[in-house]
Amino acid sequence: MDYRDSTEQQAWRGEVRAFLEAEAPGEYRVMRRPAVDSYGRGDELFQTWRNRVARRGWLASHWPKEYGGAGMSVMEQFVLKEEFALSGCAHPGGRGVEMVGPTIILHATDEQRDELLPPILSGEHIYCQGFSEPGAGSDLAAVQLRAVRDGDEYVLNGQKIWTSNALSCNWIFLLARTDPDAPKHKGISYFVMPMDVPGVTVRPIIDMVGGNELCETFYEDVRVPASYRIGEENRGWYIAMTTLDFERSGIAGAVALQQRMIRLAPTLKGRLTDERRALFADLYLSSEVARQMAYHVASLQDRGQVPNYEASMVKLFSSELTRRFDTAMVSFFGLQGQLYAGSNGYDVDEGRVARALSGSIPTTIAGGTSEVQRGIIAGRGLGLPRG
Repeated sequence: MDYRDSTEQQAWRGEVRAFLEAEAPGEYRVMRRPAVDSYGRGDELFQTWRNRVARRGWLASHWPKEYGGAGMSVMEQFVLKEEFALSGCAHPGGRGVEMVGPTIILHATDEQRDELLPPILSGEHIYCQGFSEPGAGSDLAAVQLRAVRDGDEYVLNGQKIWTSNALSCNWIFLLARTDPDAPKHKGISYFVMPMDVPGVTVRPIIDMVGGNELCETFYEDVRVPASYRIGEENRGWYIAMTTLDFERSGIAGAVALQQRMIRLAPTLKGRLTDERRALFADLYLSSEVARQMAYHVASLQDRGQVPNYEASMVKLFSSELTRRFDTAMVSFFGLQGQLYAGSNGYDVDEGRVARALSGSIPTTIAGGTSEVQRGIIAGRGLGLPRG
């Protein structure tokens, strides 16, 4: 594996870096989430930033050009994400660009692509994800939200939970059970739909940081056009498990964690005992390991291979490292590390240390729990039998 940029990659990196230095809003050049929701609905600054990225054609870097994307190679995507993370700027694509769009491109009809893809690129349709339910988390195939065909529509009844950003998104992609008598993986269909239709209720779940991004959504006789079912009926599980082959190394998260360490290091001077200094050094070295693991995944894709357990290794290692780091930071700063912003100047890094600890708890759950990742690594990576 060659860690050096090729001549073309070096030039591309320079182009991305120059754009970020010239165009990225100063408010976004800090390693934190925007003050508003992460998809920027109603946030003029975020929409301005989104439009600047879109004008460059970099919003949907992994989409084919014929659908409005950039058609970038794996390494071009990797460099783009790495430079965005190094600059402290979140890429403004969101779930519509990263998840729904590729699914529509791969599985939808031409008519559905013509209707559904342009609003994603323009930012008109901002998507949340309706997969998890109170009884279907890690066992996602246990979804019970019912969708019953009624002429040219489906009627939905049931509940979803952990529907992140449901209050600020105006569309949702979800899984619903269309055949309750089929084996659980084979009776599910994949739908997209607007959130403002009659019968949809959204309730926020206030998290430990005081945020309302986590939500539960309820569906009572919600009518969805059959034209909003993506792919074949009862094949939704398999559709949800596939997407276009785009860069998924996790480099942005690895770099963001490393940048947080660099930013906090001067504040820690004078606070570290020899033991804590050794721990901080170990955490920083671990962040570099996470970054190198991300490089490895990208290199596999660049050679035409499909990372499987390798991507799970990155997710597992990085998410658990984030928890270790955030726990250590609060310990290093003591009571000050537990204060949020506005604590008469006693808080650390504008309260980000305290917020990060609370906010990092879901990192080992969202996107596949650590237990699930270990199962993938054990079975697909080490060839171990199921217990």
